[in-house]
Amino acid sequence: MKPSDRKSRHQPHPLAVLALAATLTACLPAPEGQEGAALPGVVMASSIPVAHTPPGGYGKTFPPPVLATCTEPLSSGAPDLRGIWKVLRAERGGKTALPGDPINHYVERIEQCGNRIVDMGGGTVSDGRADGTYKNAIHDVSAFGYTKPIHVIVTYEKGVFVLRPVLWPKVPFTVPGLKVTRALDGEGHMVWTRPDRGGLHVTLERIGGPNDPYTRQ
Repeated sequence: MKPSDRKSRHQPHPLAVLALAATLTACLPAPEGQEGAALPGVVMASSIPVAHTPPGGYGKTFPPPVLATCTEPLSSGAPDLRGIWKVLRAERGGKTALPGDPINHYVERIEQCGNRIVDMGGGTVSDGRADGTYKNAIHDVSAFGYTKPIHVIVTYEKGVFVLRPVLWPKVPFTVPGLKVTRALDGEGHMVWTRPDRGGLHVTLERIGGPNDPYTRQ
Protein backbone atom coordinates (compact mmCIF):
# COMPACT_ATOMS: atom_id res chain seq x y z
CA MET A 1 0.00 0.00 0.00
CA LYS A 2 1.34 3.42 -0.92
CA PRO A 3 1.81 5.95 1.93
CA SER A 4 -0.57 8.29 0.12
CA ASP A 5 -3.30 5.59 0.11
CA ARG A 6 -2.86 4.96 3.84
CA LYS A 7 -3.17 8.71 4.58
CA SER A 8 -6.32 9.14 2.48
CA ARG A 9 -8.12 6.36 4.40
CA HIS A 10 -7.80 8.32 7.64
CA GLN A 11 -8.79 11.73 6.26
CA PRO A 12 -12.48 12.73 6.72
CA HIS A 13 -14.42 13.62 3.63
CA PRO A 14 -14.40 17.43 3.01
CA LEU A 15 -18.23 17.54 3.01
CA ALA A 16 -18.33 15.80 6.40
CA VAL A 17 -15.95 18.42 7.81
CA LEU A 18 -18.17 21.24 6.54
CA ALA A 19 -21.33 19.63 7.97
CA LEU A 20 -19.67 19.17 11.39
CA ALA A 21 -18.45 22.79 11.39
CA ALA A 22 -21.94 24.09 10.60
CA THR A 23 -23.47 21.99 13.38
CA LEU A 24 -20.95 23.17 15.99
CA THR A 25 -21.27 26.79 14.89
CA ALA A 26 -25.06 26.71 15.25
CA CYS A 27 -24.72 25.64 18.89
CA LEU A 28 -22.56 28.61 19.90
CA PRO A 29 -23.46 32.27 20.46
CA ALA A 30 -22.54 34.50 17.54
CA PRO A 31 -19.35 36.55 17.98
CA GLU A 32 -20.03 40.09 19.13
CA GLY A 33 -20.69 42.40 16.23
CA GLN A 34 -21.49 39.55 13.83
CA GLU A 35 -25.13 38.91 14.70
CA GLY A 36 -27.19 38.60 11.53
CA ALA A 37 -24.16 37.95 9.30
CA ALA A 38 -24.65 35.04 6.88
CA LEU A 39 -22.73 31.90 7.84
CA PRO A 40 -21.99 28.97 5.48
CA GLY A 41 -24.53 26.18 5.86
CA VAL A 42 -26.61 28.10 8.43
CA VAL A 43 -30.29 29.04 8.04
CA MET A 44 -30.50 32.68 9.13
CA ALA A 45 -33.44 34.19 11.03
CA SER A 46 -33.73 36.86 8.33
CA SER A 47 -34.62 34.20 5.74
CA ILE A 48 -37.83 33.25 7.59
CA PRO A 49 -40.92 35.49 7.13
CA VAL A 50 -42.21 37.39 10.15
CA ALA A 51 -45.18 35.68 11.81
CA HIS A 52 -48.36 37.45 12.93
CA THR A 53 -51.43 36.70 15.03
CA PRO A 54 -54.18 35.05 12.95
CA PRO A 55 -57.60 36.76 12.89
CA GLY A 56 -59.31 36.21 16.24
CA GLY A 57 -56.16 34.76 17.83
CA TYR A 58 -54.79 31.24 17.50
CA GLY A 59 -57.17 29.62 20.00
CA LYS A 60 -56.15 26.80 22.36
CA THR A 61 -53.44 25.22 20.20
CA PHE A 62 -50.11 26.84 19.39
CA PRO A 63 -49.56 27.40 15.66
CA PRO A 64 -46.67 25.51 14.02
CA PRO A 65 -43.23 26.75 15.16
CA VAL A 66 -41.89 29.72 13.21
CA LEU A 67 -38.14 29.27 13.66
CA ALA A 68 -37.91 25.46 13.58
CA THR A 69 -35.63 25.45 10.52
CA CYS A 70 -33.41 28.30 11.75
CA THR A 71 -29.86 27.34 12.82
CA GLU A 72 -28.32 30.78 13.25
CA PRO A 73 -26.54 31.02 16.65
CA LEU A 74 -28.22 33.02 19.40
CA SER A 75 -27.01 36.60 19.54
CA SER A 76 -24.51 37.63 22.17
CA GLY A 77 -26.13 38.27 25.55
CA ALA A 78 -29.40 36.55 24.70
CA PRO A 79 -31.00 34.54 27.55
CA ASP A 80 -31.99 31.06 26.38
CA LEU A 81 -35.74 31.15 26.93
CA ARG A 82 -36.63 28.60 24.26
CA GLY A 83 -39.45 26.28 25.23
CA ILE A 84 -43.02 26.00 26.46
CA TRP A 85 -43.62 27.73 29.78
CA LYS A 86 -46.46 27.18 32.26
CA VAL A 87 -47.29 29.31 35.29
CA LEU A 88 -46.10 28.01 38.67
CA ARG A 89 -47.19 30.99 40.74
CA ALA A 90 -48.33 34.53 40.10
CA GLU A 91 -48.72 37.78 42.01
CA ARG A 92 -50.59 40.99 41.33
CA GLY A 93 -49.50 44.02 43.29
CA GLY A 94 -47.41 41.84 45.59
CA LYS A 95 -50.31 39.54 46.49
CA THR A 96 -50.87 35.97 45.34
CA ALA A 97 -53.23 35.83 42.38
CA LEU A 98 -56.70 34.58 43.30
CA PRO A 99 -57.56 30.96 42.37
CA GLY A 100 -59.95 32.08 39.64
CA ASP A 101 -57.44 34.45 38.02
CA PRO A 102 -56.84 33.42 34.37
CA ILE A 103 -53.11 34.06 34.79
CA ASN A 104 -52.85 30.84 36.82
CA HIS A 105 -53.58 28.82 33.67
CA TYR A 106 -51.41 30.82 31.30
CA VAL A 107 -48.98 29.00 28.96
CA GLU A 108 -46.63 30.52 26.40
CA ARG A 109 -44.04 29.29 23.91
CA ILE A 110 -40.82 31.06 23.07
CA GLU A 111 -38.62 30.48 20.02
CA GLN A 112 -35.28 32.17 19.44
CA CYS A 113 -32.72 32.30 16.64
CA GLY A 114 -30.03 34.93 16.11
CA ASN A 115 -31.45 38.08 17.70
CA ARG A 116 -34.98 37.14 16.71
CA ILE A 117 -37.56 36.00 19.26
CA VAL A 118 -41.10 34.71 18.75
CA ASP A 119 -43.33 34.63 21.83
CA MET A 120 -46.76 33.00 21.55
CA GLY A 121 -49.19 33.43 24.43
CA GLY A 122 -52.75 34.50 25.09
CA GLY A 123 -53.71 33.82 21.47
CA THR A 124 -51.17 36.26 20.02
CA VAL A 125 -47.93 35.85 18.09
CA SER A 126 -45.22 38.38 18.95
CA ASP A 127 -42.32 38.21 16.47
CA GLY A 128 -39.48 40.73 16.62
CA ARG A 129 -35.73 41.23 16.68
CA ALA A 130 -33.92 42.22 19.85
CA ASP A 131 -31.98 45.07 18.26
CA GLY A 132 -33.77 48.00 19.89
CA THR A 133 -35.14 49.40 16.62
CA TYR A 134 -38.68 50.35 15.73
CA LYS A 135 -38.28 48.81 12.27
CA ASN A 136 -37.66 45.33 13.71
CA ALA A 137 -40.02 45.72 16.67
CA ILE A 138 -43.10 43.59 17.25
CA HIS A 139 -45.89 44.98 15.06
CA ASP A 140 -49.00 42.99 15.84
CA VAL A 141 -52.29 43.18 17.77
CA SER A 142 -53.33 43.23 21.43
CA ALA A 143 -54.56 40.07 23.14
CA PHE A 144 -57.69 42.03 24.11
CA GLY A 145 -59.92 41.57 21.07
CA TYR A 146 -57.08 40.80 18.63
CA THR A 147 -57.72 43.97 16.61
CA LYS A 148 -55.93 46.90 18.28
CA PRO A 149 -52.46 47.42 16.76
CA ILE A 150 -49.48 47.29 19.09
CA HIS A 151 -45.84 48.19 18.50
CA VAL A 152 -43.21 46.96 20.95
CA ILE A 153 -39.45 47.48 20.80
CA VAL A 154 -37.38 44.44 21.79
CA THR A 155 -33.94 44.24 23.43
CA TYR A 156 -31.73 41.84 25.37
CA GLU A 157 -30.21 43.63 28.35
CA LYS A 158 -27.76 41.79 30.62
CA GLY A 159 -29.50 38.47 30.05
CA VAL A 160 -33.01 39.92 30.26
CA PHE A 161 -35.61 39.89 27.46
CA VAL A 162 -37.12 43.39 27.53
CA LEU A 163 -40.24 44.69 25.77
CA ARG A 164 -40.95 48.43 25.61
CA PRO A 165 -44.35 49.48 24.21
CA VAL A 166 -44.38 52.34 21.72
CA LEU A 167 -47.18 54.70 22.71
CA TRP A 168 -47.29 56.85 19.57
CA PRO A 169 -46.05 55.07 16.41
CA LYS A 170 -45.98 58.26 14.29
CA VAL A 171 -43.12 59.49 16.45
CA PRO A 172 -41.81 56.21 17.91
CA PHE A 173 -40.79 56.62 21.52
CA THR A 174 -41.06 54.64 24.72
CA VAL A 175 -41.68 55.76 28.29
CA PRO A 176 -38.75 55.28 30.71
CA GLY A 177 -39.59 52.58 33.23
CA LEU A 178 -42.50 51.22 31.20
CA LYS A 179 -41.25 47.79 30.24
CA VAL A 180 -42.10 44.08 30.34
CA THR A 181 -39.29 41.68 31.25
CA ARG A 182 -38.56 37.96 31.13
CA ALA A 183 -35.45 36.39 32.63
CA LEU A 184 -34.22 33.11 34.09
CA ASP A 185 -33.84 32.76 37.85
CA GLY A 186 -31.33 30.56 39.69
CA GLU A 187 -33.63 27.53 39.47
CA GLY A 188 -34.07 27.74 35.71
CA HIS A 189 -37.59 29.15 35.96
CA MET A 190 -38.64 32.15 33.91
CA VAL A 191 -39.71 35.26 35.78
CA TRP A 192 -42.10 37.52 33.87
CA THR A 193 -42.88 41.04 35.10
CA ARG A 194 -45.07 43.81 33.75
CA PRO A 195 -46.09 47.07 35.44
CA ASP A 196 -49.67 47.03 34.17
CA ARG A 197 -52.38 44.51 35.06
CA GLY A 198 -51.97 45.30 38.74
CA GLY A 199 -48.20 44.92 38.76
CA LEU A 200 -47.81 41.37 37.48
CA HIS A 201 -45.00 39.11 38.72
CA VAL A 202 -45.16 35.55 37.36
CA THR A 203 -42.87 32.55 37.74
CA LEU A 204 -43.14 29.90 35.01
CA GLU A 205 -41.63 26.42 34.60
CA ARG A 206 -40.40 24.99 31.30
CA ILE A 207 -42.59 22.02 30.34
CA GLY A 208 -41.49 21.45 26.75
CA GLY A 209 -39.27 22.49 23.88
CA PRO A 210 -39.92 25.29 21.35
CA ASN A 211 -40.98 22.83 18.65
CA ASP A 212 -43.29 20.74 20.84
CA PRO A 213 -47.08 20.83 20.30
CA TYR A 214 -49.37 22.06 23.06
CA THR A 215 -53.11 22.47 23.44
CA ARG A 216 -54.55 24.35 26.39
CA GLN A 217 -57.10 22.38 28.42
